[in-house]
Amino acid sequence: MKVNITTVILSIVACAMLNAQARKDTKFTNTDKFMNPVFSGDYPDPSILADGDDYYVVHSSFEYYPGLTIWHSKDLISWNPIKSALTKYIGSVWAPDLVKHNGKYYIYFPANNTNYVIVADAIDGKWSDPIDLKIGNIDPGHVADDKGNRYLYFSSGGYVQLSKDGLSVVGEFKHVYDGWPIPRDWTIECFCMEGPKLFKRGQYYYLTVAEGGTAGPATGHMVISARSKSPLGPWENSPYNPIIRAQSTSDRWWSVGHGTVFENASHEWWMMFHGYEKDHYNMGRQTLLAPVEWTEDGWYKLPDDFDLEKPTARPAQKPFKSTYSLNDDFEGNELDMQWKFFGKYDPGRYNIANNSIEIIAKGGSIPESLPLLTIPADHSYSAQVEIEIEGDAIAGLVLFYNHKIYSGILADHKNILANLRGWQFPTEKDVINDHVYLKLKNVNNVVDMYYSTDGTRWVKIENSFDASGYHHNVLSDFLSLRIGLVSMGRGKVRFKDFKYEPIK
Repeated sequence: MKVNITTVILSIVACAMLNAQARKDTKFTNTDKFMNPVFSGDYPDPSILADGDDYYVVHSSFEYYPGLTIWHSKDLISWNPIKSALTKYIGSVWAPDLVKHNGKYYIYFPANNTNYVIVADAIDGKWSDPIDLKIGNIDPGHVADDKGNRYLYFSSGGYVQLSKDGLSVVGEFKHVYDGWPIPRDWTIECFCMEGPKLFKRGQYYYLTVAEGGTAGPATGHMVISARSKSPLGPWENSPYNPIIRAQSTSDRWWSVGHGTVFENASHEWWMMFHGYEKDHYNMGRQTLLAPVEWTEDGWYKLPDDFDLEKPTARPAQKPFKSTYSLNDDFEGNELDMQWKFFGKYDPGRYNIANNSIEIIAKGGSIPESLPLLTIPADHSYSAQVEIEIEGDAIAGLVLFYNHKIYSGILADHKNILANLRGWQFPTEKDVINDHVYLKLKNVNNVVDMYYSTDGTRWVKIENSFDASGYHHNVLSDFLSLRIGLVSMGRGKVRFKDFKYEPIK
């Protein structure tokens, strides 16, 4: 039998190409890059759980309810919200810790001068009501030893033992860690150790904390590492401390800290943490991601060539598609997870139907109305919404920081009003009839306001405001500037077709 050499060569080449394509389809290479942040906007105190090749993150939710929204990803870069685990109002919720133990999921978190835990059999399933652990301190961090004994660390450098089911405290508080001594000539807000996160690798347990103050000077907040052969100490500080810290006010990312170190499904190590962005402090603390490497003597650190401000090689995992959007046509009958009421959550106050959300009016001011808020993800953007007003209600589209500081555009059944830091007044009289479109245009913190009677022809009102100072270093509270829908007074307001558009 004669063999055609050309045919053989072509067959070999074809097989090689098919094999190469198969490898390409089944394995993602990390030649692509990503830019921080991985969560744009106010996503502080991230706690990440690596669960096989699934990743879940929860953040501080403060006075925003439903709270403790859980996000899911397959590649650590793109994320979708899957569940808001906390609907019962118990006060301002600070730095949580999301863990999995013996097949169950737990979130430990401080609120109302105590610490709570909620638990679920499935991460996207029904979560329990909060269980009061009846112990003070903040920033609980869970760890279990090789025998299954469970402990909670706190920001003060101490721990308590938990019951086997993790739902109660069974031991006395013990202080075992004093932190890493910060040089006195460094510019920081305070020593302020916080955010303990723990994991085990090899023979060592590793404790990661933040120090230097969560806000304040750009160079204050930092990530600190220590290790021990026991989860109960004694702890030895890392020679590579601080693991990361802003060096000056010229850095893009300020007050970087509150890190969680973890291994992904590709056996790479990463650290997730947060930071404020220079010139955009009012966006709150944004979630950042950095690669981690291990030294021969068993310490972790960031690679010498890592630069938080430059593109970084993606995790070696197939890209994951995010479907998350701030646009909302209020289809269906459930509140999208982008929306949070400020303060007490009352599901009986609103109804979603007929492509609108109807909110019963409440209170005589914007903060008393407990506005419905969402987190902007860009330095510059526009936001608009269609509004129908019923009764003596006043509707509004605002930028809201807290109960003291907010500004925006409002409407009663005839007039357009402006609200500048609580000073509220009519600015366009007798121009509408219970129906209006409102718009905010924020360009690098300078905000113009518009109304329209048909959603096409927009009228800019004479009043604008500068929101650059609406942030924690001026106002405290660790919050951020959020877009808000307001329904106040007496009556009802229906909101339709909320549109959000980045301005490049």
